[in-house]
Amino acid sequence: MTPYADFLYFGVSLYALLPAALLGWLKRFTRIWLVFATLGMLAVQYWQGGSGLENKFWLMLGYATLQWLNARLFLKLRAQKVRRPAFYFALLVALLPLLAGKFFPGDTLVFVGLSYITFRSLDVLFGIQDGGIQALPLAQYSQFLLFFATISSGPIDRFQRFGQDWRRERTSAEWLRDIDGGIQRIFTGFLYKFILAALIKQYWLDAVSGAELGQTIAYMYAYTFYLFFDFAGYSAFAVGFAYFFGIHPPENFRRPFAARDLRDFWNRWHISLSFWFRDFVYNRFVFASVKGKWFKNRFTAAYLGYFLSMGLMGVWHGLAAHYIVYGLYHGALLFLTDWLNRRYRNNRLLNSDSLFWRGASIFLTFHLVSFGFLIFSGRLF
Repeated sequence: MTPYADFLYFGVSLYALLPAALLGWLKRFTRIWLVFATLGMLAVQYWQGGSGLENKFWLMLGYATLQWLNARLFLKLRAQKVRRPAFYFALLVALLPLLAGKFFPGDTLVFVGLSYITFRSLDVLFGIQDGGIQALPLAQYSQFLLFFATISSGPIDRFQRFGQDWRRERTSAEWLRDIDGGIQRIFTGFLYKFILAALIKQYWLDAVSGAELGQTIAYMYAYTFYLFFDFAGYSAFAVGFAYFFGIHPPENFRRPFAARDLRDFWNRWHISLSFWFRDFVYNRFVFASVKGKWFKNRFTAAYLGYFLSMGLMGVWHGLAAHYIVYGLYHGALLFLTDWLNRRYRNNRLLNSDSLFWRGASIFLTFHLVSFGFLIFSGRLF
């Protein structure tokens, strides 16, 4: 049973959502129910119908336990002289299962949500390293990693932000807003995934399978809109489910096709992922290179940071050539966007806010993004 992909999942999820709504209204046992609901939904997901995936459930729990122990150990070692080696070792332990799943054949070590759990475990390690995380309560940490609503397709939450929702006692008005917001997002998810994405796939995407240039261009547009509505639908479901438990994950999409340049696009598309790479790869690389004076030109670090962060994002999607090229393509576009903004920052035309220039910028950005999705689809090579 795949989360948010079939109606059976939604039927089963009512056993988690309805008690969550009732307990939230009564203001009783909300955190306890979140723990039981997560374990129950994950167990059903792996055990349903004799799927033979029961070992994946135990693998997932084992991985979460390992990461909690790993983070606890690093928290203790941080105050000692071995802080930096301990940090690198903790990062390696957190990354090993994901790296093994990427570089070794088969799926023995892979389970649904491994990538997103890895991102969250790394967020905790960086938080400890920076001094922002001083304690790791087991219940809060386990739900941060394994929360069933967001484990399969995000959004990627942050431990400190999640902790605010975990500890907060909701008023009746806040509970009502959460239920209303959750229902709205769930209906949005149904509209996006099961109506719009399904129609685009059946009547547009599947109908343009030829190799001719016209068919390829039509496929590019169809795939762009299909990918958005399908993935935005998944994210809407995840956020909507989370609201029933008083958890407010970050929104993943904010009108991405209204972006005026590539930096604006990545502030609107798969936001939790792009911000994760921005904070933990790009910013840290630029800070370290400037502090260490690795480059003579102060802008070189920023430009290389685009290729590094977006290239790693491509590798995260997969090791196939089209994923890697997709990441480097966006790295090049971000570099070009930054360079043009620096080079022509005083140009009145490029900084114009006229309706024509806004429309032209959005049109160009949309087509650059769409071509990137054509690369991502694997249709070109």
